[in-house]
Order: sequence, then structure tokens, then C-alpha cells
Amino acid sequence: MIRSLHRWFGLVAALLLILLALSGTALSLFPATDALKAPSAASLSVAELAARVKAAEPSVEQIRRAPSGLITAFYFKGDAPVSAIVDPATGKVAGNGDQSALQRFLTNLHRSLFLDDTGRIIAAAGALSMLLLAITGLFLIARRAGGFRQLLKPMRGGSSATRLHATVSRLAFPGLVLSSLTALWMTASTFGYLPDGAASPEFPASVSGATGIDLATLPALKAIPVDSLQSLSFPAEGDATDVFTVKTDQGEGYIDQGNGALIGWSDANFADKANRLVIALHTGRGMAWLGLLLGVSALAVPFLGVTGLMGYAQGRRGRGARSKAANKASTIILVGSEGGTTWGFAETLRAALEAAGETAHVGAVSGFSPETYAKANRVILMASTYGDGEAPAPAAGFLARFAAMPVKHGLKLAILGFGDRSFAHYCGFAKDIAAVAQQRGWPLVLPFDTIDRQSPQDFARWGRELSAALGLALELNHVQSPPKTFGLTLTSRRDYGASLQANTAILRLQLPERSLWQRLTGAGFPAFEAGDLIGIIPEGSELPRYYSLASGSRDGFAEICVRKHPGGLCSGQLTSLEPGAEIRAFIRKNPHFRPQANRRPVILIGAGTGIGPLAGFARANDCHQPMYLYFGTRHPSVDALYAEELAGWQAEGRLSGVQTAFSRATNPAYVQDILKADAARLSRLLAAGGQVLVCGGREMAAGVAQVLTDVLAASGLTIAGLKAEGRYAEDVY
Repeated sequence: MIRSLHRWFGLVAALLLILLALSGTALSLFPATDALKAPSAASLSVAELAARVKAAEPSVEQIRRAPSGLITAFYFKGDAPVSAIVDPATGKVAGNGDQSALQRFLTNLHRSLFLDDTGRIIAAAGALSMLLLAITGLFLIARRAGGFRQLLKPMRGGSSATRLHATVSRLAFPGLVLSSLTALWMTASTFGYLPDGAASPEFPASVSGATGIDLATLPALKAIPVDSLQSLSFPAEGDATDVFTVKTDQGEGYIDQGNGALIGWSDANFADKANRLVIALHTGRGMAWLGLLLGVSALAVPFLGVTGLMGYAQGRRGRGARSKAANKASTIILVGSEGGTTWGFAETLRAALEAAGETAHVGAVSGFSPETYAKANRVILMASTYGDGEAPAPAAGFLARFAAMPVKHGLKLAILGFGDRSFAHYCGFAKDIAAVAQQRGWPLVLPFDTIDRQSPQDFARWGRELSAALGLALELNHVQSPPKTFGLTLTSRRDYGASLQANTAILRLQLPERSLWQRLTGAGFPAFEAGDLIGIIPEGSELPRYYSLASGSRDGFAEICVRKHPGGLCSGQLTSLEPGAEIRAFIRKNPHFRPQANRRPVILIGAGTGIGPLAGFARANDCHQPMYLYFGTRHPSVDALYAEELAGWQAEGRLSGVQTAFSRATNPAYVQDILKADAARLSRLLAAGGQVLVCGGREMAAGVAQVLTDVLAASGLTIAGLKAEGRYAEDVY
């Protein structure tokens, strides 16, 4: 629905929006040039200004001050009316005050398309379309990125036109929304749909009747600084009953020309001030820098129109091709994967099926749509598991939709799970799919099966079983495609734990440079946050090892905490690196393991090298979200990882509390012990909506879960309930 709304508003309103945007960009230059031309009137009163202008031009009838600071005098030269920019220092003419023909043309085009009130309504419709496009586009980008928290991350996948469209639209979003909202306000004000400004004060019933007083001495005008002046109208020459009319940012009033007294005043109301602010925000008058920024944002509109049209055309061709392929295929292969590696297995299966004379189509599990598979007689669901048995982000919501779908007659399923057998909830998401399939009565091609740690051998074995079930000659010889890696250079290292035979190092790596083009298109080394994973392929192996990042890309470096394990290939190579050495690495997103973007407390629990991402969360806590760290390690003088930083972050307010446990100190304790000792505070934090993030070994995580189960019991909360709410996440190994 949102995608269709965005697409059709863009297509229908494209030409109008481009016309309004380009004219708006051109108009944004005029306030900037006016601001450059405006002479300073600092510390000058309106009385002094009026006296100087009157001396230079005796027939002056009105003085106006623009928000840019330009002062214009209106008078007659002979019988011809004249408007001239004046120098406040002398009151003399400094330039022509008439609006240029080009500016008048652009203004009329931008405001009303030369169609008066009808054109104003059309222009307002364009502003409304732009607002809807900006908002729906923001939702689409957030959905594609995996949530609003990922909104500023570089876009991955899709064509270069699509990525550029998303990147530029995010940059232009604030300016386009501000321009649209202020345009709609100004239109509503023009047609009388907003409250009126303050009424003019009543004209005085009597005046002093005197004339000829020195303007520079008029008390009421002396009290008004030029910087707050909007206009000053002079009394008619020789009319002793007329008065000065002055308008300022604060209001409007009358001044007796004989004695300079204020004899009537009306304060500006909310509508006056709001309208003045909205005009300034929309046009940049008085805020030339904002006008230029809005002009640049508007300039993005034609670019977005072109890239959006290109993306739409490419997507339509792609969807058409995928739809035709799915309609013709006898086997549908659908993938749910967090890191993307399962797609490689799906392509291997597709190639083998087609080599055996079958037609096959590969797509995302989120696109499961049995009613559209005209010739298919089987669907193979290949699902990886994220975290503690959860669905990968691209497959979020699939299980509920699958459970509600009717079984299609003549269509069989095969469900294959991908995971790591060392985790307690091995292939949990795939098992849940299999359970729903059994409950709903879907016929199966063959029983549910799993692939451990992306094993090509397991996949080949399953392929032989599938071959027998289908009566086909299939050979699934999967060769994993190595991920694209980038070179990172070690810049510094800090070593801990040698005396305890627990060599641990904090390694800081320099990020590769990214060109402007790479930043715009999302190419090059991707952006990352603390808690994401860095994949490193050690020499002598094809399988990557993953380490949780203790920094975000905005820190300008990648930092990891590594402990050397006996016989550990990758950990041994990393802990022996010297500054200047280079490693090859890639980023794997881990969006489920990070603090939620709210003001609720965060409880960080870790042990050993599990401190890495938790330290990264504290480092990034610029908004001082309540954050409490419980950390366990061996000895305070040997492997107190990040000790100095933790003290500094607590002093800065990035950490609200730090408690440590040392298993080889004089009074040995584990992280579970300090959690038990602080059960009362933990209970309060969790009752207040707190979130728990646990990082470290599986045994430690299991012990922590048991302690927190006891803590939660009194309040009626459970670990399972917290996980369902996104308030309990683990990164364990």
C-alpha cells in the first residue's frame, strides 16, 4: 500500500514537482544576494534612520525593512513613484528597490503558475504530494533497511539508481518536508483558513496638532531599533491631523508627529508571529543560509524523479521476469537468510535441478505465494536461524502468514534448516516452520532436515535424499562463494592475561578509505555499529570466524576483543598480529543485538571478551541513556579489559553504573554473583521497561538467564516474555 501510494504520487505529480522545485531553487538565491547587499544598521534607531532618509529625500512616504536587512524608501520624483534601496548610514539612495523582472516571473510561477487562485491551489496540491512522497519514502527506506534505527545506514542491494535515490532522498528529506509544510501553511493563510493576525489599533481621536519636530528626537521612534522595524509610514505633508504609522516585529502603532508620543498600539499575536516565521522558513528571508539549504534540497527533486523512474522501470522488468519464472517453474526454492550465505546453496540446488531437466525459480521466503505457482508441484523452503532460534530479519512475520495460509492441493513442501549445532536452539526458525507445516497438513517431499555450519557435505547428503524422493539424478556439489573482503590495517593493540595463560588483545583496525561515489551508492566497506560482526577468514581456511565489534564506523576504526584459544586458527593469527599488518575482513549486520532507541534503561552483562560490544554501546551512548554494566573477568590487575575507558565513560554519564566480578581475585566471584547481589536494582530496572543484552560464553549466558529468571519471578516477568518484546538479546559463543 505504501509503496503504491509513493509510486503513483511520484508518477502523477512529477512534472509539477520538478517545476516548483526548480523555481524554488532559483528563488532561494535572492535572499542570499539581498543579505550580501544589505548595509549594516547595527545600533541605529528608527528615529535616526527616518531623519536621514527624510533629509536625503524630502518626499519620502514610507520606509520598509526587509528580513534580509535591506531598507527601501518609497517617494515621488516629480509625478513618478520611486522605490530605492537606501544606505542607513546616510539615508541616501544606494540602488534600485524595484523587484527584478526575473524575480517577479519566478515568484508568480512558483506561487501560482500564473493562474492566480487556481494556480495557488495546484501549487498547494504539489506541496501536499511532496509531503506524502517524503513520508512514504521514509517508511519504505526504513522497511528496507530493517527499521527506523537503521535509517541512516547505507543502502545495500538493488540497482545503483535505487541506492542513489534512497541516499539522496534521506539527505533532502528535512528540507523537502519543511518546504512542503510551510507552503501548505502559507496557502491556508492566503485563503483565510488560519486565524487572522492582530487588528490594527484604533486611529487616535485627537493628536497634538503640532508639526515640524526634528525626527531624530521623536521619543517613540528613538525607542525602536532598526533591526526590529518592518515599516514606517510618514504623515501626509502639511496634514497636522495625520500620524506616523510604525510596524515592528512586536506589533503596530501610531506616533504623534508633533511630540513623538506613542498614541495607539496593538501587540502582534500568535498568528502574526507564526506567519512571519513560516514565511522566513519557506523563503529564507532573514535566514539566507536556510534558504540556500532549502534550495539545494529542492534541487534534489528532479534527480529523485529521474532515479525513481529508472528504479521503477528496472523493478517492473525484474518483477515481471520473476513472476514469469515462478509461473513456469516446477520447483520453487525460497530462502530466508540473515547473512545471505543460504542463497548460494539455493542457487546450487537450482542449477542441479535445471541440469536434471526441471525448471526452478529462486526467491525470498517473504514472497511465498502458493496461488501464483501455476505449474509448481513442490516448494523447498531453505531457512537459516538468527540468534536464539529466531527468524532472520528478511523473514520476519513469515511464520504468522504461513500459519494462516490455506494448503494448496497438489503442492508439496520440503523444509531445510541452516544453523550451528553448538547453539541450544539449533535451526529453531526452520523447526517452527516444519511444525506449522505439519499442523496445517502440508504434504512433504521428504522429512525436515538441517545443515550444520553451512556444511557442503551435509548439503550433498540431503541432495541425495531429495534425488531419491524426486526420482532425479541430482548432485549438490556446493562450493561456497567467498564474501567480498576489504583490507584493514592494525594500528594498535593492548594485551592482557598473559600471566594467566589467557592471552587476550584489544585490536584496533584502520578502516579503508571510501570515495564520495562509494558513500553515495553504498559501495566500499560498509557502515557498521557496535554489536555488528566482523567476519575474518584466517589463512588456511575458507570459513570465516566472526567477532563482535566494539566500535561503530563513526568512531573511525574497527575494534575487536580477541582471546587466543588453544589450537584456534583465527584467534592465534589475530593475537600474533603486529601494528602495520593487514587482515581481510567483511561486515555482517547484527541488528537484533543493540540497545533500543529510547530512554529506558539498558542492562549490559558480559564476561571475558564479551565486553567488546558492550564497551562499544557505552562508547556510542552520547544521549546518556541509562546504561548499567555487569562484567566478569579473571583478575583486576591482569585482564580488566577497558578498565580506564569504563571509568571515563561512567564519569561522562555514558554508563550509569559499573560492577565487576573477578574469578581469581582474593574474593572470587562471577558475573552471576554480582547480579544476585544487585537483584533489587535489576528488578526495578526491568520493571521500568529495561532491556538486557548479554555477551560471552554459552555457560555464562545460561547462568545469567537462571539468575534473571529468579529476579523476574517476583514481578511476573519471564525471559521468554522479554525476548518476545525485544528486551532480551544474547550474543554468545
